[in-house]
Amino acid sequence: MNAEREPFRITDSPWFWAMLFSLMSLVGMGLIATKFDARQRQIENRFLGRKQAATERNRRAAGLPPIDLAAEAFDHGPRPRMVPLWTLATGAALFAAGSAAMLVRELRASQRQ
Repeated sequence: MNAEREPFRITDSPWFWAMLFSLMSLVGMGLIATKFDARQRQIENRFLGRKQAATERNRRAAGLPPIDLAAEAFDHGPRPRMVPLWTLATGAALFAAGSAAMLVRELRASQRQ
């Protein structure tokens, strides 16, 4: 009945893998940031165009004079994204920090035993 404890292997911890995957997601976001911005700009421009067209349809249905959407359309220049990438990156960074803290806690607990 003299059972020795198996040594703690860091790869057996789910916190290690959570930290590793969240750090890799941060690396991936860094690599795709420029492509994400271009794609997100297209998606948001389409959304704003559809929103303006819906507003115009509602104006016409209410009997108001129509507005020429082509005459109203102009580039407002660069504007901040509606859905910026930093929000997702912040979440991944917080998750990585939390996972690292839990991994350190687990390491210390295994060393005490």
